[in-house]
Amino acid sequence: MSTDTTPLHRQLGLTDWENDRIPELLGREPTGPELVMFSLMWSEHCSYKHSKPLLRGFPTEGPTVLQGPGENAGAIDIGDGLAVTFKIESHNHPSAVEPFEGAATGVGGIIRDILAMGAKPIALLDSLRFGSLRSNRSRYLFRRAVEGIGHYGNCIGIPTVGGEVLFDPVYEDSCLVNAMCVGIVPADRILRAAAEGVGNRLILFGNRTGKDGIGGASVLASAEFSHDDDKRPSVQVSDPFTERKLMDCCQALADSGLLVALQDLGAAGLTSSASEMASKGGVGLRIDLDRVPLREEGMAPAEILVSESQERMLAVVTPEDVDAAIALCEAYDLDATDIGEVTEGDALVAVHNGEVVVDIPARLLADDAPVYEVPQDPAPEPAPIDPSTVPEPSDLVQAWCDLLATPSIASKRWVYEQYDHLVGANTVVRPGGDAAVIRVPGTATGLALTTDCAERHCQADPRGGGAAGVLEAARNIACVGGTPAAITNCLNFPNPEKGHTGWRLAQAIAGMADACRALGTPVVSGNVSLYNESAERMIYPTPVVGMVGILDDAAATTGHGFVAEGDVVLLAGGAEPRLDASEYLGSAEGRPDTPDIGAEVALCRFVADAVSSGSVRSAHDVSQGGLAVALAESAMAGSIGATVTLDGDTRPDVALFGEAGGRVLLTCTPEGVEGLLSRAGDVPLREVGVVGGDALSVQIGGASVILGVDRAREAYETAIPDALR
Repeated sequence: MSTDTTPLHRQLGLTDWENDRIPELLGREPTGPELVMFSLMWSEHCSYKHSKPLLRGFPTEGPTVLQGPGENAGAIDIGDGLAVTFKIESHNHPSAVEPFEGAATGVGGIIRDILAMGAKPIALLDSLRFGSLRSNRSRYLFRRAVEGIGHYGNCIGIPTVGGEVLFDPVYEDSCLVNAMCVGIVPADRILRAAAEGVGNRLILFGNRTGKDGIGGASVLASAEFSHDDDKRPSVQVSDPFTERKLMDCCQALADSGLLVALQDLGAAGLTSSASEMASKGGVGLRIDLDRVPLREEGMAPAEILVSESQERMLAVVTPEDVDAAIALCEAYDLDATDIGEVTEGDALVAVHNGEVVVDIPARLLADDAPVYEVPQDPAPEPAPIDPSTVPEPSDLVQAWCDLLATPSIASKRWVYEQYDHLVGANTVVRPGGDAAVIRVPGTATGLALTTDCAERHCQADPRGGGAAGVLEAARNIACVGGTPAAITNCLNFPNPEKGHTGWRLAQAIAGMADACRALGTPVVSGNVSLYNESAERMIYPTPVVGMVGILDDAAATTGHGFVAEGDVVLLAGGAEPRLDASEYLGSAEGRPDTPDIGAEVALCRFVADAVSSGSVRSAHDVSQGGLAVALAESAMAGSIGATVTLDGDTRPDVALFGEAGGRVLLTCTPEGVEGLLSRAGDVPLREVGVVGGDALSVQIGGASVILGVDRAREAYETAIPDALR
């Protein structure tokens, strides 16, 4: 028998005020199951109660937007009668407890969000953050999370085509595992999650309901993480083989026109799916819990209602289609059960053993959670780094190699070679470059996909860093010839009620919104993950951007590798590199320059046009590690060097390793230089070198730095595998 004297509502994560508010809204004391349901739906993870007012600052509309925030995923029109649906979500806290299952179920959950739109998933991406690879814990979390992502994606047959992995001690206690899924659906057949039609039936299909994941949304995802708590039972268990059947079944149900509405059972399980469907449709739902297929005997009503067992969907179908829908599910070897109906009014009612155990207006759960204004305490403005206080390296070549071997910069081949990125035969540009390119099945159209973030910039200057993350994503899209179209985001932050976090959250959102408006890329979906901290440390503000770009012709793209001897190397963009918050500096110290958003938008348009028109041979964003890393990555990708001359007014290590947004490395044939310069217009573009040889030879004033391509590759390719041995 438990000796815990903590009041039940506090054990469930409700505040005293929230506990008092519930009977005021209901006009009576809640039943036990109702209190549990409120605790889940009013959790930060489900209700965004600390971030909802701030999220209204995002631009969410545009001429191509078919579905903005509020549904399972966003959707934009890509022509030919098709829409692309996409969303990114987090599974951070579960992955810190059990990294394989936490990461795997994160992938499964985001796939089901796409399925719920009636779409066919065609691509996955992931954005990962871990502590230093010198740490046994971080090496374990990294290995197992990557294995979980690979296992799930490979088993279900969706290519994992891109993403990012970074390492920093601030993520030692709170790793970040964000997963993004992209799908395709006929633009006139996008499904909604709004229940409608009094008398229509509720069909629960997929896996049976068990006790795994109970309380995950409140116990794991809406509180600060403590290694002292045994939270392993709150981590869901993955079953990718059932998800594959579920994916095919959802497609068949949609194609057959049998679905009135469809919803994933994610956080808070049946409670969230049913209350959201009822509230969106302005109807009531009545559920018979005795009909829910259970994996374990003797489950209590509250356990059935909030179980987060994976691979389950809830559909609304007309009475005359019930038999056909169930038969179709059974044809895919899936359990399917009629568990209730759509009713008049607005109440979510649950019955167990003939007794009503839940009777709540659905909006109280889905829409009327308390909303809190987060403290807006500005952090002191950091002073820019004085380069004279940073010692110059005695050996620039060794410093260059050391930077290439930094795990955040080094090759992520060890990661993406565990993923099947070619299944489906539509991957045009594979992982390892600026952005992935996927051909839309059955068309010539391409989708350019990337995830990016400027977390150190956000720590130093959250508004500038928020914009910088969006702009870096846009440059990556442009480098493969895509036009940025829309974004999804995952806002990973510490406790918003402590210190400067609330201010940083608000500022980062404002900066992202600034860049999105300038680019014309509305925010169509997203996720918020707060409380990513422990008693020892908090993460950097990490607002991850998932961007989708459009290529009219998927074949009209290019890579980042140098192509041929004699090609001219050019640098587009006029931003000046700085050491502030750079990977070379190795910290978030200093204050990076505020992005020139107008200049960056012009740069992206120029680069995308140059690539799609075939005017350049290669294009590569200059970001982490500065120009030195961009040059090395292009040389390694093409297995050929270059001779480069840089302005001599900047200190050599700053010119090579300093970072600044708004720069892209391009190559073209000698004959194409004049046309490229005229095409650039007001975008700064200058020749800096020529491709050739087996080394990178850089002249900076009186300094000469020569790094062999093979030596660069040795440092770059072996760093992560060696760190994991």
